[in-house]
This record gives sequence, structure tokens and C-alpha cells, in this order.
Amino acid sequence: MSAVRLAVTMVSTAIAVSRHPVVRAGVQAVVNNPKARETAIITTRNVAYNAGVIARHVLGRNKP
Repeated sequence: MSAVRLAVTMVSTAIAVSRHPVVRAGVQAVVNNPKARETAIITTRNVAYNAGVIARHVLGRNKP
């Protein structure tokens, strides 16, 4: 499976999950709690950074 196809699949899955009522209720609970919101922001940043690290390992760095 190509990296582009995998990325499209992951985005499509994330969109489908985000529309689920239980997920929406959980997000609303986090938005209303400042400490939980801060924790969610930090966790999201860490996950995004780690995803970038994994992507660089898998795809390699593009050298001009």
C-alpha cells in the first residue's frame, strides 16, 4: 500500500470516527474542562510529532 493511499485511509477513518456521537460527547467534555483541554493539546502535539518522526523513518528525507 502506498503512503498516499495509507494517508487517505487514515484521514477518512478519522473523519468517520469524529462524527460518532460518543466521540463528540467526549470532545465536548474536554472543551468544558480547562485542565483536560490543556492535557489534550499537549497529547495531540506529542502524537503529531511522533507521527512525523515515524513518517521520516518510513519515507526517508527528501534531498534536493
